[in-house]
Formats: sequence, C-alpha cells, structure tokens
Amino acid sequence: MLAIEISRPGGPEVLTAVDRPKPIPGRSEILIAVTAAGVNRPDIMQRQGKYPPPPGASDLPGLEVAGTVAGCGSDVNNWHVGDKVCALVSGGGYAEYCVAEASVALPIPAGLDFISAAALPETYFTVWTNVFDRGQLKPGESVLVHGGSSGIGTAAIQLASAFGARVFATAGTADKCAACKRLGAEQAINYRDEDFVEVINTVTSGNGVDVVLDMVGGDYTPRNIRVLAPSGRLVQIAILGGPKTTINWIPIMQKRLVLTGSTLRPRPTAEKAAIAQALHQNVWPLIEKGQVQPVIYATFALKEVSEAHQLMETSAHIGKIVLTS
Repeated sequence: MLAIEISRPGGPEVLTAVDRPKPIPGRSEILIAVTAAGVNRPDIMQRQGKYPPPPGASDLPGLEVAGTVAGCGSDVNNWHVGDKVCALVSGGGYAEYCVAEASVALPIPAGLDFISAAALPETYFTVWTNVFDRGQLKPGESVLVHGGSSGIGTAAIQLASAFGARVFATAGTADKCAACKRLGAEQAINYRDEDFVEVINTVTSGNGVDVVLDMVGGDYTPRNIRVLAPSGRLVQIAILGGPKTTINWIPIMQKRLVLTGSTLRPRPTAEKAAIAQALHQNVWPLIEKGQVQPVIYATFALKEVSEAHQLMETSAHIGKIVLTS
C-alpha cells in the first residue's frame, strides 16, 4: 500500500511516499481503507522529531481518518466490512490502509462525505474532552477560544455556541476574525492589533470569561489568568508559544481558578472510547442537523502531503486541511 513515512526529522521535504504492507487488525481493531485523512499540528511536531508516537503506535503520521471498513479483528462485532466510518488513531493515518480500535471509530454522520468526516475525530475529540469535560463549560457561561480560525478553534466556536455558551475568539487577520464571527463568536479579537485582555474585560464589564481554551501557552498564560472570571478554568491543549512562563498565584487563589490541560494521543483506549460515545450521543445529532459542520480549507492528494504541511505551517488556513487517497 502507499504510505507516507518520515525519513528523518526535518521540514516537509522529509515526508516520503513508500510502499508498505497492509496492516493487520488486532483482535479489537478494524482495518480501514482510507479515503481521507486530516492534517493536524501534532503531525507537524512528529515530523520535526518533537512528538514521537506512543509505544505500540504506527510510526506513520496521521491521527484521524475516514473510509470504509475492510477487515475486523476477532473480537469486533459492532462493525462489518463495508461500513463507512471515521476514526481517531494513534498514528498511521497517512496511508491507503490504517488500523483503528473499534471502540474509537464512529459512523460518518448523515450528509457528510469522507473528506468532511476525516476532519472530525482528532478535532472533535479534543474539543469535547477539553472544553466540556475538563473545562466543564455550561450553557449560559462564556468561553474564550484562542486560535479561533484553526481546525480546533472552528470546532470549539461552533460547539460552544450550539450548547448555549457566549463565545469569544482570537485570530490573526481580519478575514479569520470574520470567519470566527460567522461560526458563532460574539466577538473576534485580532491579536495583532488588539489586547485580548482589554477587549474581554470591556465586553464582559470586567467579569471575565468562565473558560479559556488555549493552544499558545508561554506569555499568554498570565494574561489568560487575568481574563478568567471567579471559578474560571484555563484549559491548555498545546504550547505553540513555549512550555514555560512565570505566573502569580495570588489571582489564582483569589478567584479560585483551575489550570488544567491534556494531550489526547497517549490516553488509554477506554478513555478515548468514552469520548467517542459522548460525541455520538451529543454532537453527531447536531452535525446531522447542520448546526455544526467541519470547516474544510483545502484538500491535497496523499502524495502531495509536503504541500499540505507547508500550508499548515504558514497558518494561512481557516479550518481543516485534508489528504485524500
């Protein structure tokens, strides 16, 4: 089968098309004939040598796929050959075939094609577990989504809005801010021109927001603490601005704040399966009604993966970049 491997740590040019044997599903796994695979920031980090796959995972990049079940392990009874699925995987998505734990595969929502479905798993699993599980966002509360025009951001804005939250977002251009507002953000803040702390304090009359979803880290952390309301929750999902900063514990204690975060890839299968069930119950109906939709910015053929990575690294995109087999 055609697969894309990382020949060595480096830039997009190290992504190499190779021929590999078709993987064999384990007892609890399904084999998926991949039609489309999402491109995500962790793929970039893995290519750069900064995010190795967890033990037992494929060395190939790719964390989310959509396609058709082509085989089932001996313990799998909820999927059958020919079923159309999308799935979260720990690696191996950049290939014509990929194995996935059956419990973290989901049916493709009615009305979605394979390309749109491939944009769901990594993104929606991440948003659900961080915004609604760890962040405990409730209807009537408010959330600030950093990186609002990213794949994660576009999903978070839509889901938070759909569940009755007041949504604010940051983005880096006027076009990206406009996209955030179209998706449901009440206010979109261009971080290049405006101080999000000042804007949030103004629009919330100094109350702040209940949840901050942040992928920047670094010097954003003390600023995020400043915009949180009493009993607010800061949820960290990436550290694009660096892993270290200096914070003042006094406002954290005074406002009774929670600082938390998570990574998805190394979590146990049982935890990922619970997220899958929650998505199927709570989010898939919204997708099928058209209330929430993945935002697709560009598609590339699998052999054009270097160009897809180049685009992602420019951060010019709004929404998701998807590979097609």
